[in-house]
Amino acid sequence: MKKICGFALTVILAFAGQALWADDITGHDRFLCSIGDVTMCTVDWECQTDSPSRFNIPDFIVFDLEAGLLKTTEASHENRQTPILSMSREDGQIVLQGLEMGRAFSFNIDEASGALTASASKAGQFSGAFGVCTPIEGTAKADDE
Repeated sequence: MKKICGFALTVILAFAGQALWADDITGHDRFLCSIGDVTMCTVDWECQTDSPSRFNIPDFIVFDLEAGLLKTTEASHENRQTPILSMSREDGQIVLQGLEMGRAFSFNIDEASGALTASASKAGQFSGAFGVCTPIEGTAKADDE
C-alpha cells in the first residue's frame, strides 16, 4: 500500500509543478513536449521514478499531428520516430495512441494549458509521466491564423 500511495503522491506533485510551464497549443498541429520524471512499475508493484533518459524515453518529443508522427528533436541526434495510430481532438483534449515494439502508449494533452499526461504498457509493466507542451512557431492551423 505504501508503494501505491508513494506513486500517487509522485504523480500529483509532478503534475502540479509542470502545469505551471505549459503553453496554449490550441489550433497547432506541431508542438514540442517535455517529459518530466517517469514512474515505471512492474506486475509485482516494484516501482522506480527517474528521468526519461533512464528509461530510454526522449526528454523532448515533437508531436506532428499532420504527419501522424512522434519524433525526437534534431538536436538529440537520435533520429527516432513513431507513428500515431489513433488521434482524436475533442472538447479541448488531444488524445493520441499507438503501438511500438510491443508497447502500447497513450497521450492526453489539454490544448488550453498544454499539460500532457502519458502512459505506456507492455506485458507485466506500465509507466506514467506528466509533461508540458509548447507550440512550434509558424505551425498554427490556417483557419486559426
